[in-house]
Amino acid sequence: MAVQQRKKSSSRRDAKRAHDALKHPCLSTEQTTGEVHRRHHISPEGYYRGAKVIDSDEDTEE
Repeated sequence: MAVQQRKKSSSRRDAKRAHDALKHPCLSTEQTTGEVHRRHHISPEGYYRGAKVIDSDEDTEE
């Protein structure tokens, strides 16, 4: 069984966790509709990189 040789100080322990904080997601603006969405994800209107990839229910009813 592994047994530590020296106590790790709280400063060293906390420094190890310095980069664990959550960051904001990267956002992109859709070039056709101007909507803001997450990178590499479909916009809420169903566009991805300028092309309509998903028809929403609202479009089919009209």
